[in-house]
Amino acid sequence: MSPASQHLDLVVVGSGVAGLSAAVRAADHGLRVGVVTKGRLEQATTRWAQGGIAAVLRGDPDSTDLHLADTLAAGDGLCDETAVRVLVDEGPGRVLDLIARGAVFDRDDAGDLDLTVEGGHSAARVVHAGGVATGIEIERALVEAVGSTAAVLLEQWFAVDLLVEGGECVGVVAVDGGGESRSLTADNVLLASGGSGQLYAVTTNPTEATGDGLAMALRAGAAVADVEFMQFHPTALHHPRMPRPLLSEALRGHGALLRDHDGERFVDELTPRDVVSLAMARRMHEAGVEHLWLDATGLEGFRTRFPTVSAQLAEVGLDPTTDWLPIAPAAHYHCGGVLTDLDGATTLPGLWAAGEVACTGVHGANRLASNSLLDGMVFGARVVEAVAAGRRAAGATGPMRSLTGTSPDGIGVRRLALTVPEPGVDGDPSAGREELQQVMTRCAGVLRSGESLAEASVTVAGLSGRFGGASTDPDRAEVANLFLVAAALVAAAVERTESRGAHTRDDHPTSDGDQRQRLVLTVGTG
Repeated sequence: MSPASQHLDLVVVGSGVAGLSAAVRAADHGLRVGVVTKGRLEQATTRWAQGGIAAVLRGDPDSTDLHLADTLAAGDGLCDETAVRVLVDEGPGRVLDLIARGAVFDRDDAGDLDLTVEGGHSAARVVHAGGVATGIEIERALVEAVGSTAAVLLEQWFAVDLLVEGGECVGVVAVDGGGESRSLTADNVLLASGGSGQLYAVTTNPTEATGDGLAMALRAGAAVADVEFMQFHPTALHHPRMPRPLLSEALRGHGALLRDHDGERFVDELTPRDVVSLAMARRMHEAGVEHLWLDATGLEGFRTRFPTVSAQLAEVGLDPTTDWLPIAPAAHYHCGGVLTDLDGATTLPGLWAAGEVACTGVHGANRLASNSLLDGMVFGARVVEAVAAGRRAAGATGPMRSLTGTSPDGIGVRRLALTVPEPGVDGDPSAGREELQQVMTRCAGVLRSGESLAEASVTVAGLSGRFGGASTDPDRAEVANLFLVAAALVAAAVERTESRGAHTRDDHPTSDGDQRQRLVLTVGTG
């Protein structure tokens, strides 16, 4: 019997921080676990993360209460406070677990973890590795850790769809490295497949970030929420290279300044990302320019403290000690995703979600810097504990409470039915992908309006009708997934007639207290 033909306790889709953390923990519990990833284990989006992991690892002047307050403030009224409490309370333990599994983080001269401050944080609480090579170090440690377990590792397998029987998830359909369609059966499936940055022409995400898990969940009937909130990182290097090189939040944390086309400072560099990106977008629009500037010339020891960034800049002929660095916002993180309870269970029994693909309630309308890696570690672990305890169905906890009318945090819920056009199968999928990215960047980016979103809706529907058919060909399947996720994002953005967090509408420029609600979408049902 081949490893792939075994019935498993848990199939993990994705090999980033959420997926591998869960897989290692599942193996520790003696669960039969498999990991499906469409590239190599180490090619996950996690390795692109620069800034670090936010966690309260020292006391005064910091505290978990402060970390909670900072997260809630960044989330602009849509965070589930119980979920954030789980994140900040359990986060330090998960960081220590990671260190115990071999991850090496930067330390100061006294040998203590070197904690830094980033935008939106009221204290220095961000751990990092190699200055801004944190994701690379985390991925290295987790790949080594999972390789020492009995987990079934299925690299270069593309997960196409979920297996659903009797209203429950019972496995995954995948295409193996040889192009053969395979069915992997399991008692539980964990989606840890990352985000959807490839919806946009300008993104910090690698080409693999095509919203596969979110699309699979939608097709299987699972509920998704908060998908209108795509966070744009303000300081992506303005350069033809794609994905756009990221100039980490840590640079601003150490004193780098934002300057407009006239060389003037125009925003507090340490405010949350949505605030900075919006200020930049407006300033660029007013001046008719494609980029602004990050001034890091005043930072001491740049090359020593940020060797990875230094190397990236040297490759494109820039010297941060003398040159201002051209920057522009780029699609970075999808704050919404598959709706879960506090243990990662979704509305489809047997299906779980963690990491960027999930809506755990911790990010709300805008993610606080360096909470993403923490999110994956905390909720990936909670999924495994729930699976090991024999659970399969979601409970009325976290953002899932809003579906049962028991949410005490004042956040309402609005259910939306997502109607998708009959998909087509004609045309070059790469051309469809490029057309989609252009319209999403132009019409559903940092600045939106009812008019631009209407254009996006019509265009996405038309493209889906031409290119969006289901397929076992990975290239075509990725494009179909992007179309479905785009349709969900635009549908939610149309319905949210206010500006909140990472969603800004020029025709509704302020927040509306009556729209402090979570928009929950399912395909074909309301």
